[in-house]
Amino acid sequence: MLSRIKSHGLNGIGGFAVQVETDIANGLPGFEIVGLPDAAVKESRERVRAAIKNAGYIYPAARITVNLAPADMRKEGAVYDLPVALSILAASGQLGANPNPPFVTFGELGLDGGVRAIAGVLPMVIDAFSKGETVFAVPEGNAEEAAYVAGVTILPVATLSQLCEHVRGDAEIPAHPTERWQGYEQRYATDFYEIKGQQGAKRAAEIAIAGGHNILLIGTPGAGKTMLARAIPSILPQLTYEESLEITKIHSITGATKGRGMIRERPFRAPHHGASSAALVGGGNRAMPGEISLSHYGVLFLDELPEFQHNVLEALRQPLEDGFITVSRAAATATYPAEFVLVAAMNPCPCGNHGSKIHACRCAKSQIERYRGRISGPLLDRIDIQIEMPEVGFRELSEKTAGEPSTVIRARVEAAREAQRRRFAEDGILLNAQMNSKLIKRYCAPDAASEQLLARAYAELKLSARAYQRILKVARTIADVEGAEQIALAHYAEAIQYRSLDQSGREA
Repeated sequence: MLSRIKSHGLNGIGGFAVQVETDIANGLPGFEIVGLPDAAVKESRERVRAAIKNAGYIYPAARITVNLAPADMRKEGAVYDLPVALSILAASGQLGANPNPPFVTFGELGLDGGVRAIAGVLPMVIDAFSKGETVFAVPEGNAEEAAYVAGVTILPVATLSQLCEHVRGDAEIPAHPTERWQGYEQRYATDFYEIKGQQGAKRAAEIAIAGGHNILLIGTPGAGKTMLARAIPSILPQLTYEESLEITKIHSITGATKGRGMIRERPFRAPHHGASSAALVGGGNRAMPGEISLSHYGVLFLDELPEFQHNVLEALRQPLEDGFITVSRAAATATYPAEFVLVAAMNPCPCGNHGSKIHACRCAKSQIERYRGRISGPLLDRIDIQIEMPEVGFRELSEKTAGEPSTVIRARVEAAREAQRRRFAEDGILLNAQMNSKLIKRYCAPDAASEQLLARAYAELKLSARAYQRILKVARTIADVEGAEQIALAHYAEAIQYRSLDQSGREA
């Protein structure tokens, strides 16, 4: 008898339908899996054999051939354990008269017949649903995550025998209730009111988040760069359902959402400066997402920016410009979204004391130039806001009056983003930082006085065309934060001041 069980596979955050075909024929007992399986899929033979026996069913003493169609797509991981076992039992007549159940199934099997949670369930369910599938048998540990997709029926499977009884009609598996999206008020470890002084840097961070601009914090050790960066999540707008769905799809591929359901807070990723290029952009045999994709719709914080390897920093250039990253490996190619705010921090020199009023700098001019030169011009062009953070004095540290709390700042950020959503409703973007040249010309056109200021800044700071356009974008965001319809001369002037390294010529 021939059986066909529907399953699904992953290629990046997209997917493809997989049909598990099993033929049981007379001959010497054997078990062969074809259809371009990887090592984990081939090893499923032993897991499936033990799971069938320990679940109380008969493992056929015959020649078993399992084909994972389409044969030209590589099949990876343990996700096919459950459909393969179900297909063998169906082909051997142990599931009744219907060898082709109507649902899509995936899951890893334990040797005792238990079904374990797997990575990537949400993107597979979404992709299969878009292709017309509506009923899914998934591991119990993945049911909550999958049930957020409206219009699908999720059958949570705990054991192989439970699913077999459902197929035979002996005992029905109750569908998991449809989950409804609900945001929640997150508690943050650091609030803006805790940051003493640094009003200019806090203002710059607010503008960066409001418009989706990348920001570089420059200051001596102890100036509060890291503290400010770690307070930024507290002013990020709450996630929408659509944003949460896309973030969860990416994190689901890595297995981070097992048993967690949907991700409800924006990501804040802070890789160490020793991270490799593959860790940042993604890689491995399966072309898995890296830190920049895991930061999608959130923040990527790179502390000690010049200490990162040169090739790692240069790998940021393309996703910062395009908002996505294509990871190509010998066995797989995948494209992941990467729309994140880059928050970077660095010292002004190798010893950290250049410009300090307290400590003397020990670095020669050539050392400072080499240190700052680790950040290439093209990468620096893509960082919209560069702000210097001065040392905090005793008077500011001992100030008893609390600063402005994050909730107040977040309200302004959300109002600015709402203004941008209305402005770009017909343009296919959400934030000022995403404007192209055409949109910049439409929404950021300076008046005569502002144009004169910009022309002088362009010449004196030796700006590139990209840096000039980013000044215009930042000015548009400053106006939005202040609730202004038109960009004023003061907004352009403030935006120019946020090109700190350009003003110093990147020299000591």
